[in-house]
Amino acid sequence: MKKTKNDSALPSEDRENEVLLYIKQRGSASIAEMAAEFSVSDMTIRRVLYKLADRGAAIRTPGGAMVAPSGSMERSFLERSAKMASAKERIGHEAAQLVHDGETIILDSGTTTRYIARHLGAKRDLTVITTSLAVLEELAGSPSVSVRLTGGIYRRGSHDLAGPSVIDALAGIFADKVFFGAAALSFKRGIMNYDAEMPKLFLRCAREKILVIDSSKIGTEATYRLCGIEGCSLIVTDNKIRAADAARLRRSVTLMIAQ
Repeated sequence: MKKTKNDSALPSEDRENEVLLYIKQRGSASIAEMAAEFSVSDMTIRRVLYKLADRGAAIRTPGGAMVAPSGSMERSFLERSAKMASAKERIGHEAAQLVHDGETIILDSGTTTRYIARHLGAKRDLTVITTSLAVLEELAGSPSVSVRLTGGIYRRGSHDLAGPSVIDALAGIFADKVFFGAAALSFKRGIMNYDAEMPKLFLRCAREKILVIDSSKIGTEATYRLCGIEGCSLIVTDNKIRAADAARLRRSVTLMIAQ
């Protein structure tokens, strides 16, 4: 039976659960169907689907969503994606403004690049190259964005593709920009990660190298050195960065702070 609700009729969590139940009952549903069913705007449904996708409860599809198969995204990826989520959302929005129509860009499989992809759907003639299935899911419904997913072996923990096929796929690519994340930014050792090989490969494939990193990781260390701070063309972070850290970074690199 059709419900008669408006955009403010249900608390956010209740609305998410009702939409998820609707999708589960049907296996998949379009945004238009869900908006009509719940008497809300398409934008309200899109916001709900973003949250369900972040929880790993649903997978966004062109114009709608489907039930996420059990174990489709390992909890570790979802937990990392949710950590500092509001900061990553602001970083993603700010970083997306750096992308121009007609460009070819690379998005790595870090959790922050997923939020960049979320703001690229309106770009025209954009080509996005990625190993991230989360990025693919975000852009699946954008007809003006071409997503080129590399081959490779699926890694549940990072919801991406890895292996020799990725190396082969990226070998001949030189993009306008690469957006990459990191596990840590150490003022002593540089940009650091827990993946020994793949991130360096991305950095060789683009003219501009843009690091997107939330402020909680600045001044910390990880296992492997990816590059020096000066090796970044630009760093985008959130407004919780300490003033002293911001001043120190600006001595080496262009810094953009997302408000």
